Amino acid sequence: MDLPVPDASEAFVAICLAAVGSDGQLNRAESHSLRQQLDWRTPYRGMGDTEMATLIDRLLGLWRQHGGEALIHWAVQALTQPQRETALAVALELLAADRLLHPDEHRFIDSLTAAMGLPPERTAAIVEVMGLLHRDALAPGPVA
Repeated sequence: MDLPVPDASEAFVAICLAAVGSDGQLNRAESHSLRQQLDWRTPYRGMGDTEMATLIDRLLGLWRQHGGEALIHWAVQALTQPQRETALAVALELLAADRLLHPDEHRFIDSLTAAMGLPPERTAAIVEVMGLLHRDALAPGPVA
C-alpha cells in the first residue's frame, strides 16, 4: 500500500480488523469481541464511539481496497516487537471469538505469524498459549 506508515494505535487495530475479516466476513461475535478487546486498552478506552467508528471505517476501507495481507504488512512496520506480540495474541483471540476456525482463518494465521517477524520460538509460544486458552478441556472425550 502506498500510504504513510500508520501510528501504532492505528496499526494495532488494522491487524485486529484483518483477523476478524480473514474469513471474508465480519460476524456479530467477532465485531463484539473486537470492540471488547480494544475498549480497555490505551488509547482506545479514551475514544468516543464516533472516533472509534471513524478509525474502524477508515481501516475497513483499506481492507476492502487492498486486502487483509496488505493491511497487515502496512501495519506491522509501525509496531515494536512487544506490540507485535500482543497484536498477534489479540488477533488469535479474535479469530476464536466464534469458536470456529475456517480454512481461510488457518491460512491467515500462517500469513500473520510470518508477517510479524517475531522469533519463531516466541511465535510458537504465543500460538500455543492461545490454543490452550481456547481448548475445550472439559468436554467429554480426548483432549487434543
